[in-house]
Formats: sequence, structure tokens, C-alpha cells
Amino acid sequence: MIPLSFAQQRLWFIEQLEGPSALYNTPFAVRLNGEIDAAVLSLALRDVLARHEVLRTTFPATDGRPRQSIAEPDSPAVTSVEVATVAVTDERELTAAVDRAVRHVFDLAAELPVRCTLFSLSAEEHVLLVLMHHIASDAWSVPPLFRDLDAAYRARRAGAEPPWEPLPVQYADYTLWQHEVLGTEDDPESVLATQLAYWQDVLAGAPEELALPCDRPRPNAPSHLGGAADLTLESQLYVDLAELAAAERVSLFMVLQAAVAALYTRLGAGTDLPLGTAVAGRTDEGLDDLVGFFVNTLVLRTDTSGDPSFRGLLERVRQLDLDAFDHQDIPFERLVEHLNPARTPARHPMFQTMVTLDSDEDLPSDFAGLTCREHLLDQRLAKFDLSFAFVEQHDADGVANGLTGAVEYATDLFDHATAATMGQRLTRVLRAAAADPDAPLSTIEILSPAEREQLLTGWHGPAAELPSGAVPELFEAQAAATPEAVALVSGDEELTYADLNARANGLALRLVEAGVGAETPVALLLERSPALVIALLAVLKAGGTYVPLDDAQPEERLRAVLADAGAGIAVTDRDHPALAGLTTLVVG
Repeated sequence: MIPLSFAQQRLWFIEQLEGPSALYNTPFAVRLNGEIDAAVLSLALRDVLARHEVLRTTFPATDGRPRQSIAEPDSPAVTSVEVATVAVTDERELTAAVDRAVRHVFDLAAELPVRCTLFSLSAEEHVLLVLMHHIASDAWSVPPLFRDLDAAYRARRAGAEPPWEPLPVQYADYTLWQHEVLGTEDDPESVLATQLAYWQDVLAGAPEELALPCDRPRPNAPSHLGGAADLTLESQLYVDLAELAAAERVSLFMVLQAAVAALYTRLGAGTDLPLGTAVAGRTDEGLDDLVGFFVNTLVLRTDTSGDPSFRGLLERVRQLDLDAFDHQDIPFERLVEHLNPARTPARHPMFQTMVTLDSDEDLPSDFAGLTCREHLLDQRLAKFDLSFAFVEQHDADGVANGLTGAVEYATDLFDHATAATMGQRLTRVLRAAAADPDAPLSTIEILSPAEREQLLTGWHGPAAELPSGAVPELFEAQAAATPEAVALVSGDEELTYADLNARANGLALRLVEAGVGAETPVALLLERSPALVIALLAVLKAGGTYVPLDDAQPEERLRAVLADAGAGIAVTDRDHPALAGLTTLVVG
């Protein structure tokens, strides 16, 4: 029995958990100009299936254990494969027909994971759609599949067999190799054990969900519907970012990852930021021409704590990513199983934001002598909350010369305008990083001039002149001006400004005698009462800073707060073990 690869196991499990869907379809389509023979194309498709075992594989299960069931090239399952033909009258009908075809739901247990449809607007204008399930393919599978389909069609049209050499390995060989090379957890020297140990250490205590500016609460059952907002990156910015990457000995991807992390910190998502990315997983050149699901996912736990400069953040990201790529063999699916985070269908485990940088490796402009260009598809699906997807552009000589991008978003959580705004803010982060990489992250301006104007002037009332002076000075001036006016009310108790000032002065004197001076931290553990207000004023009058404590918190938490603040003096209205060892002033 041939088991599933680790990546295939996760897709199979998701289907069992959530039910069959089109979420993990991997379609690509090309526009063809010229006459094409659908019958010959069907023969060519069968040749491709014969060449790539994974495309003639189904995934039945016995006693809940799935396996790879590979059909023989001459089996009815393969010889009966046809390229479906659909005639359409105009572009609108074409779009609707392609959309329906892309949303086909595969029966993985019984149906081959590939379908091919030829949509014809006329005798010489067509769209060829090849739809595969992700369990049998990934984005890196498209070029070899397209090359093989082209070669097979040319040969069959000439009445010949395809001229290709046999593939050195098949996907089933890779699966068995993967299981053998990774080893088992029982062997502490195995790749699986050592890499699991690395990731367990790196991801210990990582947040399971980031606080992002969503437009709606997360639903319990996601729809997986998505949208995309284009990112506008001018050519000079690309040049500047490439120069920054070269100067800091990092990749362009690392610059983009650091920028997303900086943006998230500036948006209030914290400083501990797990981000996902995809790696090709084709670690042997023998896999380069093979169709299959090799892509792996890494979690890049990006640290922005301490308000580093962008240059400093790049150094952190560089070391993080190099270590992560050195431990990329462990399948993400196995990592999730091992770390066992809180699992819920509402969100992707370990991370919810993906950052990718791909190259614009376009399909050939010729298919069997027909003019060919990519036909863009709008799947409107989202596997993650947000994906920042970048594509590096190249000129005719293959020289990189630009960068495009998109913010892909889950419509359950975000509106298009929100995703577009996040893209604009990310662009500002990138510009700021390129212009002054030594500036702290906290100084990066992520708001547009219009947004800043709205915050400063659009959302507040009439401007008022603020009095100058410190709080104790201002309070004493008010007490002198209106000594008999009521300053504080608590239930039936009232204190005038004169009373409140006198009591605060008395406690301030006691604090000074206890050693409180300029910026001395003083812990306050008091009920919400007049005594709390008096204590606040007294600490300020003595020149100190107050550290409020919440009695509802565990003792260990209070001790940690006191230690971090360096408070050695406390004002309280009770005994509390957390205050042991401090100079304590009791107030009634």
C-alpha cells in the first residue's frame, strides 16, 4: 500500500472534516488563437496522464486510512479521459462557463484529480482550462505540465508518440522517499525528530491568532470566499528595495516579510508575529519536471519588540529565515499535529497571514503553433485571513525590473476597502524603509495625509486652549480659586477642593518622608474610593509615579508588575501578600 505524502494527508483530512469543496482546486487557463483539434488534444491529455502517475491517482480509504491508488496508463479510467468542449457566444458567457468549471468538486476517492475543458468562442478563438486538485499538483507543477501537453499535442497531431524521455521518478516514489528520509520520532537522530524539536522550541508560546483590524467578527464556520486588492509599487521603489536587500545581505522576500511585520506592529497586532510562507519543496533536481504536491509551508515567527530600526529588523528576519529554511523538510501538517495548537475550523492553525514572493514565469507564448497567452482566473476563494502576494517582474532578457502585488483577503472578515487600505499602508512602510532604514519602526508613518487630518481635526470638537503646568500645580490653583466647591463625590460622601488638597498634601508629606522623590514608583492597591484619588494626587505631589494594582489579579502577576516597575513603596487600604517586603503606607 502506498501512503499519502504528508501534504496530501492534510488535504485529505480537511476534506473529511469540512466536506468536499473547490477550495483546493488549482486551475490554470490559456487563451489560444488558431484551429485546435479537441480529439487530438484528448489523446495528448491521456499521454500526460500516462507520464505523470499522480494525475491518474485516486485516494480511497480503508478503515479510515487513505492510500494512493494508481491506475495503469491503459486502464479505462485513463483511456476514457476526454477534453470536454464547450461552445460559448461571447465573453460574458465564457466567464460564467469557466467559473462553473473551476468550481467543480472532485471526488478524490473515485475521480482522477484532473479535468481539461476547451471553451470555444469561434473556430479560432479558444480558452483551454486545465483544472487539477491540489492533492496532485501545486503552482510549480504548471510549467512542466504545460510543456508536456504541448509536446504531446504536437506529436499526436503528426501521428507520432510523444518524444519525451521517461521521468526519473514518480510522485509515489517521492512519497515513499519522504517517509523513509524523515524517519520516526522514536529515533532522536532522525530528520523528523530533530526538526520537530527545532520548531517546538522556536514556536513555543507563539500567539495562535493576531489582533487585526477586521470589519466583522470571525465566524465559526468560514465560507472561504475571498477577494483581492491590487498593491501599487512604483518601479523606483522596487529598485530602492532591491538595493536595500543587497546592502543588508538579505533577499527581497525578507524585506517584504519585515515590512508586513512592521505594518502589523504599527496596526496594534503586537510584536510577536507568526507569518506563513510557501517553499517549493522540490529539494532534488529530479523533481523539477514532475507534476505533484511538493510545496511546504513554514511559520516565520517575526519579532519586532524593542522598537528596532528597519535595518535592525532585517537582521532579525535574516537569521530567522535562514534557520527556518534549514529546517524546511518537516511537513507543516506534521508540525501542526505535533504541536497540537487549539484547533478550530474558524481559522488556519499556527498563522492566518501568508506572505509570498513569486517570479513571473509566464507560460510560453506558443502552444503547438497557436498564439498563446495566460487567461486570468478569478477564483474568489481565500484559504487565509490575509495573503500578501508579490510577483517579481522580468524583462525580455530575464532581468528583474519590477514588483507587483495584491492583498488577498477573506470576505468573512474584511471589506475590499479595508484590504486596499492595508495595501496602501504597507506601501508606505516600504517607502519609509527604503528612504531611512535606520529610523525606529514607531516613527514610520502609515497614515495618508487625509487620514491624519481626519484624526487630528475631523473627529474632535472645537479646539480649546490647554492650560500649562503639571497636574499638582493645576489642581492647587483650582483649589485656591474655589476652595469650597465640591471636587469629589463618592456615594453620600463629598470632598471640597480644599479638603481634597489638604488630605493629598498630608499623604504626600508621608510619602516624601518614606523616600519618594522625582519619578519614584509607588504601588497603589486601593479600592475605587476617595482614598484612591487622594493617593493619586499625593504621589504626583511628592514627585513620584504611581503603579496601580488590581487585587483581582493573581499574586504572582502582582509581584511581576512590582518587579518590572521597581516599586519599593506602596499605598494600600489592606494587607496583601504581594506587598510583602515593601514600605507600606496604610490609608483609611
